[in-house]
Amino acid sequence: MSEYFLGVDGGQSSTTAVVGDENGSVLGWGTAGPCNHASGAEAIAKFRRVIGECLTRALSAASLARDQRFRAACFGMSGGPEDKAALLAEMAPADRLVVTHDAEIALAGALNGAPGVIVIAGTGLIAFGRNERGETARVAGWGHIFGDEGSAFDIVRQALRAALREHEGWGPRTALTPALLEATATRDAHELLHLWYTVEWPRSRVATLAPLVSRIAEEGDPTAVGIIESAAGSLALLAASARTQLFPEAGESPLVSWTGGVFSSPMLRDRFRTLTEVGGARYTEPQHGPALGALLVAWRTAELLVLPEPVHDLRP
Repeated sequence: MSEYFLGVDGGQSSTTAVVGDENGSVLGWGTAGPCNHASGAEAIAKFRRVIGECLTRALSAASLARDQRFRAACFGMSGGPEDKAALLAEMAPADRLVVTHDAEIALAGALNGAPGVIVIAGTGLIAFGRNERGETARVAGWGHIFGDEGSAFDIVRQALRAALREHEGWGPRTALTPALLEATATRDAHELLHLWYTVEWPRSRVATLAPLVSRIAEEGDPTAVGIIESAAGSLALLAASARTQLFPEAGESPLVSWTGGVFSSPMLRDRFRTLTEVGGARYTEPQHGPALGALLVAWRTAELLVLPEPVHDLRP
């Protein structure tokens, strides 16, 4: 009889499940909404619903029954695994169950299971690494109050600061100002500032304007270029910190990769690559997305060393 494996990426914006078999074949995908919280009755009910929908869709795509038992399953959860493990054990029967954080599966996916470091930069950010001895290091992830320099939110925050300086007469003119005002239907930078303190513009929505900053940088605006290059420098510094903790020996040249929407900026990605390679690491494009990374962890938990072809998380 065939044996089946499950990998799940439980994120802040969506949840993705992928089912594979013992030969390293990917059989089916399923997606649903966010499931990063499981504290309180309402959150637990939503968590159960989202995970249930995600698993049902993935198993259906794989032509398997909803009550299918897995030889191994791995869930990488945004917001931490501590409050979710017991719930997941009920919902996904498995001989071996791994419930971990999302950085673990992002690293596994990006580097195809190899040791190294990944920088994850979206609305927030974190760097995470693992060496050949299984030792791990985590850098940053402090949140937007105490850190997140280089995140999508911080990129937009820096753009607003530039617009405010121009508005008050102590900063240079920048194409960021009219672009931000048009995108938010505001009259000036001060109105925009107050708009972003309202519930209608939470941090996640502010972060969606990061591609606008990147576009203006690509068009040559010096202020925007400075913001994007500074963000790349911050991200490269995080990677370097994790790398030196885990690979301290002279001559070690670990792999460094990335994931997250911030890296959709060609300018930022190129600058990050340059700084990473100057620092002595080997830059590599991500081989897989986090959901497939979770499946890789499941396979390895069962001591299967299968390596799928390099593809990103493709869903039907």
